[in-house]
Amino acid sequence: MKRAVKLVVSLLMTVVFSWWAFRETNWQSQVSSLKSANYLWVVPYFGILMLIHLARTLRWGCLLSGMERVPFRPLNEASGIGFMMLLVLPFRLGEFARPLLIAQRSSIRRSAAMTSVVLERITDGMFVAVMMRVLLLFVSADVPELRYVKLGANLMFAVFAGGLAFLLFALWHQDTAVRLVRITVGRLVPAVADKMADVVDSFVGAMRQLPDRRQMAGFFLFTLMYWGLNGAGMALLSRAFGASMSLTLFQAYVLNCVLVVGIMVPAAPGMMGTFQAAMKVGLSLFLPASVVNSSGLAYANVLWLCQTVQQVGLGVLLMSAGHLSFRDLAGRLDKEQAASTLPSA
Repeated sequence: MKRAVKLVVSLLMTVVFSWWAFRETNWQSQVSSLKSANYLWVVPYFGILMLIHLARTLRWGCLLSGMERVPFRPLNEASGIGFMMLLVLPFRLGEFARPLLIAQRSSIRRSAAMTSVVLERITDGMFVAVMMRVLLLFVSADVPELRYVKLGANLMFAVFAGGLAFLLFALWHQDTAVRLVRITVGRLVPAVADKMADVVDSFVGAMRQLPDRRQMAGFFLFTLMYWGLNGAGMALLSRAFGASMSLTLFQAYVLNCVLVVGIMVPAAPGMMGTFQAAMKVGLSLFLPASVVNSSGLAYANVLWLCQTVQQVGLGVLLMSAGHLSFRDLAGRLDKEQAASTLPSA
């Protein structure tokens, strides 16, 4: 029942955002754009998507190296299957997949592996928020969407900067941070205060196992590669839709930042709806509405399909090679989420 409720809510989110994204669509022009697109550009884009997968897999390995140097094969399996589960399961339930899978393939505990995932998210959030705010200084578009994009960038920075500040405080003053959680959460939700304090205590303990400077330098280098390839790939694929839709690298990086903010909203499996809505907002900063509602949304749909096929296809191949069952893994993840207060924390 709990899983069914989550699925219904996520589907409602998808319906709402899909309606908003496509409510002014020129369907005839969009279909025409899809038919006339040069899909040869999809081939190099899939190559970039594989490089993106490699970059984020290797950077996770750098972060885990403080606990154990995991060989590439088990690291790649956990990463590929984990990101597939993140895409296909609602409400980011798949975030538990990578820690669970890497714990089965190494001596790293799930809680410690989950710490690495949270640190990845904080790093990505800070990086994208800062990059977005800087890039927006050079966007001169006089459209209402720009105001909402700036608000999203500021909120994103506040959330992730606040999380980073708390983690740094907890790292230096662990006992004080744990007491603070017990006091604040205890007043609001007394039943989970002790459990959440234990989670924070374990989390900070795992943070003390960060890798050496060389591995941390590798982590940040692969982070730059990861986000650099994302923007470059989006610019590359836009060429498939002709000169009117060809994005510059600058425009592609702004669009990528807007997309990241948009897909943070929990929606149905595959991020359908929120993905297209975020793409529409980002494209509106540079292109007229007539292009956005035709070629722009056609491009957004092809981009979404390419990313989905690559991520799910790779995950299925790795899952098949490892003789894993999707149903069993999804069931275990559901139990992990039910037993953990980490998402709330």
